[in-house]
Amino acid sequence: MQHNQNLKKYLIRPSKECAYIAVYVALLIGVQFAFSFIPGVEFVTLLLVCYAFVFGSVRGMVCATAFSLLRCFIFGFFPDVIILYLVYYNLLTLGFGLLKNLTMPKFLFLIIIVATIFTICFTLLSDVITPLMYSYSKRATKAFFVASLSFMIPQTICTAISVSILFLPLTKALNLAKRGLLN
Repeated sequence: MQHNQNLKKYLIRPSKECAYIAVYVALLIGVQFAFSFIPGVEFVTLLLVCYAFVFGSVRGMVCATAFSLLRCFIFGFFPDVIILYLVYYNLLTLGFGLLKNLTMPKFLFLIIIVATIFTICFTLLSDVITPLMYSYSKRATKAFFVASLSFMIPQTICTAISVSILFLPLTKALNLAKRGLLN
């Protein structure tokens, strides 16, 4: 009997969990849309890093996949972008879900560095996927890479600043939400 009560303590009702994920995906899409008019300003990485850090890799990857597919209804269905988002955001949430046992704020600097490296990898992954999908010539691929640097630099700076300032308060808020999910 005691074992059953302990097990129930950690089980989450599927409908409640779906609602939490749906709300967070809506937040991600809203934030991406709101800041899409400002080049280089990007908060989706921050939000998914925090979500995966608190809720774990599996829930983070479900959220990342839903976001990657549903955002297409606003921004369009571009195969290279869909692949990029599915690969990148799932790897991001997998990585940060695995880091969730780190104690804060002791490891905040590590979190900032890893998030910044992931942001750089986003652009580099795009520099591989897009030329492959559209069969760019070597010259066009090189031009695409050089042009992408103008987006990578401000995105990387934005990630470093936003994670350093907002990671702790957002994970604290998500931990409060997680307690509500477990009740």
